[in-house]
Amino acid sequence: MREQQPMVTDETLARINQGVQLHHQQGQRAAARDLFAQIWDEIGGERGDPLHVCVLAHAMADVQDDVHQELLWDQRALVAADLLTDARVAQAGVPLPVAGLYPSLHLNLSECHRKLGDLGRAREHLHRAQAGIGTLGDDEYGKLIRDGLDRLARQLAAE
Repeated sequence: MREQQPMVTDETLARINQGVQLHHQQGQRAAARDLFAQIWDEIGGERGDPLHVCVLAHAMADVQDDVHQELLWDQRALVAADLLTDARVAQAGVPLPVAGLYPSLHLNLSECHRKLGDLGRAREHLHRAQAGIGTLGDDEYGKLIRDGLDRLARQLAAE
């Protein structure tokens, strides 16, 4: 685990994290989706702060029931990430540089394409995620993403 990681200080990111907790820790997927939709409206949708758009879209993808909608949200997250700067991320108290966001974003895009049967695009995003994995530390988050990439690589090799 990284030492002395700063706390996320951005109020919108804290609210998004509440939705993530609703989903992952409390199993309240629909409630999380409703909260994310409310926040999406408040931030101005895709015209909002790219950091908020990226994090919110990334989280919103995880609570979709339809893989096409999941893919749409993951694509929104990737577009917003391309607009981010390390200074903006640091200002919000996020303990990763922008480059550290891409492995997870590409992992999720790869998984969506795999579910949709587009194995070529799935492999493309998997390779992009693997190429950026060195930006992650040896902490819990880095392990989570590495494990996800390993699992997905095995699935794609078998298909």
